[in-house]
Amino acid sequence: MDFRLTEDQIALRDGVRALLAGRFGPEALRAAVARGGRGLDRTLWRELGEAGFFSLRLPEADGGVGLGLPEAVLAFEEAGRVLLPGPLVATHLAAGEVAGAATGESVVTAVYGGLVEWLDESDAVRDGAGSTAEDGAAGAVPLTSVDPLTPLHRVPGGFPADPPSPVSPARLTGPTDPISPTGHTGPIGPPDPLATLLTAAEQLGNAARTCETAVQHARTREQFGQPIGAFQAVKHLCARMLVRVELARAAVYAAAVTADPVDIAAARLLADAAAVRGARDCLQVHGGMGFTWESDVHLYLKRAWVRTRRGGSATESEELLADDLVSGAGR
Repeated sequence: MDFRLTEDQIALRDGVRALLAGRFGPEALRAAVARGGRGLDRTLWRELGEAGFFSLRLPEADGGVGLGLPEAVLAFEEAGRVLLPGPLVATHLAAGEVAGAATGESVVTAVYGGLVEWLDESDAVRDGAGSTAEDGAAGAVPLTSVDPLTPLHRVPGGFPADPPSPVSPARLTGPTDPISPTGHTGPIGPPDPLATLLTAAEQLGNAARTCETAVQHARTREQFGQPIGAFQAVKHLCARMLVRVELARAAVYAAAVTADPVDIAAARLLADAAAVRGARDCLQVHGGMGFTWESDVHLYLKRAWVRTRRGGSATESEELLADDLVSGAGR
């Protein structure tokens, strides 16, 4: 069996990368940061819709591209590489169900674990199971997000299908209780596994980009008359980053083929680890410069932190894997 990407998949990946490089390069990223998460670029959102980003898995008969989950994963991996802002996963999953979502005319967000991204910029709010409600975000409290490109709100009761959320890296700015696993008051249900997988694909892109950034810096930054990449400690950091990226890529791509919840849980854990630990190691390779506002490295770490809270907690994924092993279904 050939597990390599097909020519069509490579062309899709390269096409999405070229589109994002032209429309959301480093200057656009910094401009978005300067806006502080206020004012989602609706023009770019519609361009994504026209390019088929949101309608990739929608049947051609319904106006979509008619591709599958593996192709969607490739597109979201590219979005993760450039830190593309906005509720991409929720809008993609709403294509064909919420008017205007497939074409990018509507911005759709979702509540996961009582947290909702880009609420003020969204036209519709869904729950983790894919249902839409008019008052789905009633009583939402704004949070100070650690990621300047992901404004957050907390919905005190959440949707009935939402899982509890662990302590968030964001801070409350309203007069409510801190986010905690006990903050959810509704019945608990599983998060949408497709949302978890597409988020893992974004994390994979995040991890790949920080690995490339670290290696590039290690090759060009010199100390004591030679590139810092010549030093064993830096070599080991970069090598471990690459190993985590490739392990996560194999898991995410495999889960995109099987669409099995257990495979998705494993992919999510590996992708989260690759994104968060990779960004931290990238900071180490850059030294003090990596911690400055002028460097983009900290933005990748902050986005990775926020994504770990989407689509259920890591503990839920770990428990799903454990249950699979205990039941004798582990592979």
